[in-house]
Amino acid sequence: MSAYTTAFQALTDGRPLRPGEAAQLLANLRQETGEELAQAIEKQLDGKFRRTEDDTSATFRKKRAQYGASMRIVNALRALAQATRPTFPHQRNNRSTS
Repeated sequence: MSAYTTAFQALTDGRPLRPGEAAQLLANLRQETGEELAQAIEKQLDGKFRRTEDDTSATFRKKRAQYGASMRIVNALRALAQATRPTFPHQRNNRSTS
């Protein structure tokens, strides 16, 4: 049973959830969704950065660097989805919130 189905059933069965149960349901849903998203992105990247006959060494190095950066993002997404308490990096901007 998927995490979405479990969460849906828990929310619609009419009994209130304890905070620990709700937190666990949401954590499972976050993990499953993050893994599915990472797999989808990885599937989209598959074959996009392969060497072709027209590529020079410099072009292929750029493709390899772009693929490495893309996979670092995918792996960071996986790590964020698996984290028990996700933390986001501090945004560096000087804009006012008002």
